[in-house]
Amino acid sequence: MSFHLTQVRHLVLDMDGTIYSGSTLFDCTLPFLDRLEKLGLGYTFITNNSSRGIQDYVDKLHRLGIPASRDQIYTSTDAVIEYLRAHLPEVRKLWLMGTPSMARHLEEAGFVVGNGSDPQAVVVGYDTGLTYESLCRTAWWISRGLPFIASHPDRVCPTDQPMLLVDCGSFSACLTTATGRSPIVLGKPDPRMLDGVCHRHGLRPEQLAVVGDRLYTDMAMAQRAGAVSVPADGRGHGRGGRRIRSAARSGDPRRGRTRPIAGLASCKRSPTLTRSDSFDVALPQNCVKRRRLALQSRPQEPPEDAAVESLVTK
Repeated sequence: MSFHLTQVRHLVLDMDGTIYSGSTLFDCTLPFLDRLEKLGLGYTFITNNSSRGIQDYVDKLHRLGIPASRDQIYTSTDAVIEYLRAHLPEVRKLWLMGTPSMARHLEEAGFVVGNGSDPQAVVVGYDTGLTYESLCRTAWWISRGLPFIASHPDRVCPTDQPMLLVDCGSFSACLTTATGRSPIVLGKPDPRMLDGVCHRHGLRPEQLAVVGDRLYTDMAMAQRAGAVSVPADGRGHGRGGRRIRSAARSGDPRRGRTRPIAGLASCKRSPTLTRSDSFDVALPQNCVKRRRLALQSRPQEPPEDAAVESLVTK
């Protein structure tokens, strides 16, 4: 099936593992973002990591030298908020297994978060301060039949430290084993994760290009939503995919169009997760090589298994 990449107007950029690893900014990130600006392409930073609020991410990106604004960031907590408003509008009180930053994010959206009685739904996020008591109390509320929502399916969080950071998908698998109930899993690869970006910028999914480092979240979300998938594998091309070189071409200002990626009209959309189109923005090859080495030095996540994969919303 032919697919015209010239219609792409906005990039959705995964953060940890794509533009930085832990607290280390990849050398190619700032030249890449500068290139997007010159091409006239907008971009949104997107992440499944629900341990931080929007302002936390703004502050982190600023410390790394990226002048991002609040409306350029979309997290899995935003997806939880949109889901609750759309599907459970009567829910106001939440039992949260998550960080204080995630609690503030939910409270800013109008929800009551606390350890009081009578919550109306259970939300599980990436709780970096998880205690055994919190895990057991969360399981108890889930066993009572409350709506059970997981912010994202990631089993581990990327890091540049010599450790494995257990993430929300693993917490959810534990709770499912204990209670016999599976959560509603939001975040990537759920294609609804892109709805907020589309609504914010007045775009359609096919006008988005998703750049990320994980096949089972980033690339799966793009393909389920009908967006372009761009694997950030450090090689400039996807496995079995086609190497693409981008160039600038002016759009039609009378129609409010940005300058799209040009010269890519005959590329094919990938039929599977192992064949994805990707972009080469003409970055220096030493930047790409250094990013690849940085990714190789971080601990690898375990292979996918059926128990966790079954938690992902199809």
